This record gives sequence, C-alpha cells and structure tokens, in this order.
Amino acid sequence: MGSLTPAEGQRRPHAVCVPFPTQGHITPMLKLAKLLHARGFHVTFVNTEFNHRRLLHTRGPKALDGVPGFRFDAIPDGLPPSDADATQDIPALCNATMTKCLPHLLSLLARINGDAEAESSPPVTCLVVDAIMSFGFDAGREIGVPVVAFLTIGACGYMGIRNFSNLIELGLVPFKHEADLADVRGGRLAAVVTGAYGMCDGVQLRDFPSFVRTTDRGDVMLNFLLHESERISLVPDAVVINTFEDLEGTTLDSMRGVLPPVYPVGPLLLRERHEIPAGSPLAGLGCNLWKEQDGVLEWLASRAPRSVVYVNYGSITVMTNSQLLEFAWGLADSGYPFVWNIRPDLVRGDCAVLPPEFASAVESRALLTTWCAQEAVLQHEAVGVFLTHSGWNSTLESLCAGVPMLSWPFFAEQQTNCRYKRTEWGIGMEIGGEVRPDEVAAILKEAMHGEKGREMRRRAEEWKEKAAKAALPGGPAETNLDRVIHTVLLSNNQAKAVDE
Repeated sequence: MGSLTPAEGQRRPHAVCVPFPTQGHITPMLKLAKLLHARGFHVTFVNTEFNHRRLLHTRGPKALDGVPGFRFDAIPDGLPPSDADATQDIPALCNATMTKCLPHLLSLLARINGDAEAESSPPVTCLVVDAIMSFGFDAGREIGVPVVAFLTIGACGYMGIRNFSNLIELGLVPFKHEADLADVRGGRLAAVVTGAYGMCDGVQLRDFPSFVRTTDRGDVMLNFLLHESERISLVPDAVVINTFEDLEGTTLDSMRGVLPPVYPVGPLLLRERHEIPAGSPLAGLGCNLWKEQDGVLEWLASRAPRSVVYVNYGSITVMTNSQLLEFAWGLADSGYPFVWNIRPDLVRGDCAVLPPEFASAVESRALLTTWCAQEAVLQHEAVGVFLTHSGWNSTLESLCAGVPMLSWPFFAEQQTNCRYKRTEWGIGMEIGGEVRPDEVAAILKEAMHGEKGREMRRRAEEWKEKAAKAALPGGPAETNLDRVIHTVLLSNNQAKAVDE
C-alpha cells in the first residue's frame, strides 16, 4: 500500500463518504474513510446534523475539526429537530433519508465544488455511500462522478434482505396473524425456507432479518429494505463490503450473481490497525455517539485470563426493564465477573434501574458502564465470552479477537448473523427471546467452561487467524481496496487529467 501521488495535471482525489446515520454504520464508514485518506484522498465525511451535534457533545468541541485533508460536514436528516442523546426512531429515519435527503446532499456537493473553485479544497471526484442511502447513488450520477456502495453488514445479512421479495412471492411474508410473530422457536417462524438464494441449508424464517416479521405488506421497514437492496444492483459502480472470503466466500459468490463488482475489504478494523499509526491525528478521529468511560481496561487487568463476561447490546437494541432484570440476575447467578454496557436509552421508554440487592450480589465482580472502547475490551485476555445483540461490527470485533459469543438478537440482520455464528462458523450460541435468569446463568456456564464452550473457543481462535491473514499487508483486503480505488474511485480523476 502506498499513498497516491497525483501525476502532473491530475488533481488530488476527493472522496465524499456518506454513512447511514446510526452508530453501527458510522463506525465502519469512518474506518474506510481513514484508509482512503491514508492513500492520498482528500475526504469529506458527512454526518447528519443530529449526529454532528451528538459527536460534539460526546467527544468535545474540537472533535470534528478533522486533520489536514480530512474534514467533517453535515446535512439535515429530514426529521423534526431533536437534541435527544439517543438513536432516532429507525423507521422514521429510513423514510426520511429515502425521501428527503437527496436535495441536501446535492447542495453540500455544490458547496464543496464551489470551495474548490476558490481553491480551499479539491473538487469532488467520487462518492462512497452507505448501501442503504441510495439517494447518494443518484447524487453521484447527477454530478458525474463514480459511486461505490458500502455494505456495512455481512454478506449473509445482505442476502437475507435480498430474499425478501422471494419470501413475499412464496406467501411467507407478510404473516397472516399477529400470533405467528410471538413464537420464535416454533410455529411459523420455525419453518425451513427452501430455495432461499445465497443462504445456508436449513435456514428458517426466523433467521431472516427481522423486518419480515410483520402482518402489513405496507410496513415501512420491509419496503425500505426491498427498495434499497434492489437499487444497489442498478446504480453504483462497485460494492465494497466489510467481510472476507474465508468467512463468507460462498455467500459472496451469490452476491456477485446479482450485484455490480463486489470487493470484500474486511475486516476493516484490522486493516485500520495495520495502516493508521496508533497515536496519529488520523487515528484520533473517533465517532462514538456515547461518551466512553475510562478505567475499563484497568479493571480487566486485575482479572484472570478468560474469566470475564463482556455484555453489550449495541447502539439500537432496547428491552423492557423486566428483561433487564432477568439478564442482571442471570449474570449474578452465573458467578462470573462481568463488564456490562448499559446505555441510557437501553430500556424502552424508561431509565434502566437495577435494585440495590443486585449491586450487593455482584459487588467487587461487576463493572457497569454506559459505553466503552469495545474493540480494546474484546482484545483483552481477561474476556472469555461476549454476550451480544449480534450486530455485524460486534461480530467481526469478537471474531478478530478470538472471543466466542452468546447472541440475543434484537432486530435487522442480527438474527441472520446469529444463525451463521451458530451453524456455519461454530462460534456462537443463542439466548432465546424469552429471557430467564436460570437459562442465562446456565448458558454462560456452558460457554465459559463447558464442552460446547471449549469447542467454540477453538473455532474462534481459528477464525481469528483467518481474519488476521485476510487483513495482512498485501493480503486480500488490501488488494481488493487497491483494486476498487484504481478501477473505480480514481476513474473520474484520471479522465479529468486526460481532458485537461
């Protein structure tokens, strides 16, 4: 890998990166943007105004000043103004981005190109757009620059969504009765779906992304994902995805049958570690929407290797206070020390409240936080198991650290990730939808010290090695990123140089 030195007559390439405005999408897009900057791109990273304010509040007033050649900007998200320190309503956000954001992005691109005329920055030469922000594809076409779609989910998750139209044609979706949605392990949701393109054998209806769980054919999320997953076939010049061939090669082959050229460039978290020097200004650019608490790594340092359960349900999962208590007492009854991230908005419509007797029961062996540096925590030798919502970033971070997982999937493609971790990759177990303290304690004990847990740890170590190999300098991730840069992202820049 080397930085780009524009030839005489060429301009410095300028990539505008547009993530979907939630934590799980912003995090990998920022990693990709940093890698582009390290290769010589000028980068403009576009948050929504809502998230821009949250980042300034969380990380400080200078957090978005950027570094030379890397700047942050913002556009409206189309929703009513809000200063809440929480993830916005997802269906409303999806509808707003799909219907209201194109003019705002075009206005920003015009302003950037106007600044270029004043020579304060290079003009826009390419867009890197979240795959579920397809209005960005239209913006790229309108200003005449190449567009790359970035899939921040795994290939299995994308193919789960891609099968939505097939499930509708088969009459499996929408569901006929509300009661069919309740029984997660039996009934309609347990039905095996035959002929699901690009999915593993024996996949059940419950293993598809959760947006199929509706009785309404007009459901906002079902139709949003139908729209966005199909547009990606028609509009961008290439697709990059945060995964690697050893993990999802068969599924990636299925994707290549329906999409523009597909470039697996993951795991991005390992590529970032290889290419971005620790302690550098670029490495210091962060995007956590909640304030990270200090002292977690120091607390872990006092624990024995593989003795700690790490618990984090991600940035969107919500639960009832009853479910919170069930998990709490399950963790207490397991007897293991644990670190538990409890976001301020984790409990649906209320504050998370744990009783004093729980604090007494876990005194000296529990650390409760609101948010932490998860990558670093999972890398710590004290962590033995990760209790997770099963989002794709968390899945890759745990896999790259060699840590087996217990999954309590909440929504989106988390159910699909959970299935593949259990049946295809051998690194996970599932906690059922109805949480009971005795079941939580039992599955924690099996994962930490049981026969199944030992096998999961062995498989996790194997996947850790394969992920590291994929991300080595000169390996597949770097080669694919270089290829998409030179064949797609620089194509407009090179053409302009010839014209000039």
